[in-house]
Amino acid sequence: MPAESRTLEERLRRLEDRREIDDLVLLYFLAMDERDLDALPRIFTEDAYLGSRDGVFDARGLSAVTAAYRGRFDVLGPTFHYSHGLVVRFDEQDPDRADGLLTAHAEVVRHDVTMWVALRYRDTYRRTPDGWRIVTRVMSYMYYVPASDYAEALRDSDRNLAYGEPREADWPSVLHGTRLDWLEAAEEGARR
Repeated sequence: MPAESRTLEERLRRLEDRREIDDLVLLYFLAMDERDLDALPRIFTEDAYLGSRDGVFDARGLSAVTAAYRGRFDVLGPTFHYSHGLVVRFDEQDPDRADGLLTAHAEVVRHDVTMWVALRYRDTYRRTPDGWRIVTRVMSYMYYVPASDYAEALRDSDRNLAYGEPREADWPSVLHGTRLDWLEAAEEGARR
């Protein structure tokens, strides 16, 4: 439904929902950087899914998501996550559901190596009685490289160096001959 055909109340609700989702994204980053596992129920639904395009993450349910982050925190020193922007598309059939694409960077110390990370998060959000939560989050990486190797590593397609053996970067899609499904979905949502 185009914005102009919504009531003022519906439009205001949409703005409030968007603001709450923006806050949710920031809360996630703060919880990650502070290692606040107790904050995860304020971020994820009980039936949440956490995945990654490289297959490292595949956690179903809040307990499994919490365990995945606990394992991640065991190998990390200080981190700083920051957002570059979030595209949100609300489901026109279900006012309690939205999809998002978040672009971000992180500065991390992993196994005592300072690393830089470029990430995208493909999210699905759900309104619960306690507010908006992440029900699905799938991470992908343009690079995950030691800071000292950044300039050289960015030239290579195997830019995910987080797990020992180099892995191919997940994006930019055009360099991998894959479709721009994420962009098409965002554009379709904008036309609704």
